[in-house]
Amino acid sequence: MLPDAGIVPAVPGPEGVPAPSGVPVQAGPSSTARGAERPAAGTELRSRAEAEAYVASVCFKHGPPRYVGVELEWLLRPARPADPADLADLLGALGPHAPAPLVPGSPAAPLPHGSVVTVEPGGQVELASPPTAGLAALVATVEADSAALHDRLAARGLTPEPRAADPVRPARRLLQLPRYRAMERAFDRFGPHGRSGMCSTSAVQVALDAGEHADLPARWAMLHDLGPVLVAAFANSPLLHGRRTGWKSSRLAAWLALDPARTAPPSSVEGDPAAAWAERVVGTPLLCVRGAGEWSTPEGVTFADWVEGRLPGRRPTVADLEYHISTLFPPVRPRGFLEVRYVDGQQRADWALPVAVLAALTARRAVVDRVREICAPARLRWTSAARHGLEDRVLAAAAVEVFTLACAELPALDPPPGLLDRLVEVTERRVAAGRCPADDPLPGEPPSGGPLETLEIIPSPTEGALP
Repeated sequence: MLPDAGIVPAVPGPEGVPAPSGVPVQAGPSSTARGAERPAAGTELRSRAEAEAYVASVCFKHGPPRYVGVELEWLLRPARPADPADLADLLGALGPHAPAPLVPGSPAAPLPHGSVVTVEPGGQVELASPPTAGLAALVATVEADSAALHDRLAARGLTPEPRAADPVRPARRLLQLPRYRAMERAFDRFGPHGRSGMCSTSAVQVALDAGEHADLPARWAMLHDLGPVLVAAFANSPLLHGRRTGWKSSRLAAWLALDPARTAPPSSVEGDPAAAWAERVVGTPLLCVRGAGEWSTPEGVTFADWVEGRLPGRRPTVADLEYHISTLFPPVRPRGFLEVRYVDGQQRADWALPVAVLAALTARRAVVDRVREICAPARLRWTSAARHGLEDRVLAAAAVEVFTLACAELPALDPPPGLLDRLVEVTERRVAAGRCPADDPLPGEPPSGGPLETLEIIPSPTEGALP
């Protein structure tokens, strides 16, 4: 199906202003309210059932899967890596591409091929591609736009950090915006990991069409079943804040720990995805309530509580519910399309590998079903994936099968030159050897098992033990 627009407002930005995001957006009916008119943003919500019905009606847009998009985040390394990040330098480097909430009056111009630039709380820079019909077009767009972005950053002495977690500096929030001040206060209740996740990590986030209504439950379940395997295979954050943590994906470990109601995978992916997502959204505690001045951060108050009058003041509106949705960060998030959030940021052009694997494995229903079969023994091993990577033999066995299948399916998607060859190389030399990017020290990093103290980020449950 054709997208509604090339780049569309998806979720509210840092100040509650819609932020453009390069993601697949389709015209056509939603999951449960086909033909129904969407209520105005200011419409008050009067019951939990009403709030859940709204979420279920907008969370998935159905149609033939054609479009793919990606959001790439990079931590930035100054000329002296231990120096703190400087927001003025970053915004100066972005020039006309700087987000308007951070530079009032900025045109926030897209990059030459249509990608949009945003900035994360710790000064990570993010490139959001427009939705594209095909991998070749996506890779060409993102490579050209990322080169233009990185040239601007290099002129100010800023280079992308190859790891998905800051290996040197402590977490430090640069953006002094109400959303992020509130987020920091809310996450601090759970410990230090919220600041690390917000300010010191980066990811590859892949956006895929939800697909036809009949196929959605299988696609939704498969992306979750596949998650631990791809977390393990692409883990790229073994160090954080100056120490080797003992985790292959310190990034995911921090995110799983910072507020589990908001970030954990669902307990089950069977049944109706729209109804399950709606129930989770409305039952999740509020991160914040927007208002004049400092935003409030009520503790232990869910959106359902607010709707039912258990929070003093006004009733929530549809706009409040939309904003609340934007404060949930599970491994896969419905935004009309499917936003896959569980892959660590990758080194150089290898960002395209997880995109290619996900695109190849979701292109045909028979392949979706086969992936679920392969990943069944590994589907709940999120913690083990983050801690052990492919040293977990259950994950390693599934990864070999999954990557081999992706290599077989990728040619049908007409990938750009070199992408299939690179995926085959990684499958044969890294995945088949039970290794991930975190297993290969970069120049200047301590080797695995070095003298640095191991940092325990989150407790390892039984499923995290090596078989």
